Amino acid sequence: MITKDELAANLSAVEARIAAACAKAGRPRASVTLVAVSKKHPPELIRLAWELGHLDFGENYAQELRDKAQALSDCAGLRWHAIGPVQPKNAKYLAKAAHVFHALERLEVAQELSRRRTGGALPCLLEVNVAGEATKAGLAPAEVEGFLAQVRGLPNLEAVGLTAMPPFVDDPQTNRPHFEATARLATSLGLSQLSMGTTSDFEAAVACGATLIRVGTAIFGERPAAP
Repeated sequence: MITKDELAANLSAVEARIAAACAKAGRPRASVTLVAVSKKHPPELIRLAWELGHLDFGENYAQELRDKAQALSDCAGLRWHAIGPVQPKNAKYLAKAAHVFHALERLEVAQELSRRRTGGALPCLLEVNVAGEATKAGLAPAEVEGFLAQVRGLPNLEAVGLTAMPPFVDDPQTNRPHFEATARLATSLGLSQLSMGTTSDFEAAVACGATLIRVGTAIFGERPAAP
């Protein structure tokens, strides 16, 4: 696990990159939320980041989010972003612990979240498989409008945006057409939030309108190896 000083330096470096990307795009820095992807990292490291003033954290797995939310329940203001697809049987964990869900793509999951959510609507972003990759989850762009109408008909959920996870590429600018297509689709559907961009390509995503970026490695370092 990296030290608090190393973590502070990493957060500062990422912040500088975001600020520069926003300035280049003519956007205010406050228009982009940095979601620190903490999956597989221990709660102690998340607590260090929280002590440094960071509040938004992203988890891929429902049970891991549940456990970390319990372990860090004393961290005031901490916000959990569920950023990976979930099975209907595990939706109960997101309904209770998540502040934002970035990967809604199945009606049965939406229905289960709607049924179990209490204490205010759960903001959800619909995941779009913008490049049509067979190995990735997400809706085809042509499916989004119909699915959005179904989600909007459910109580306790609020559809606020789209999530895109384009292919991993050596040149991040290669993904700009995918980011731009996602942004156009969101605008056409009246959705204001865009979850796009990771450590390798978030500057390109910011240039295309991302409002949420998901950065893990540049903040926490490489994830621990599986035991």
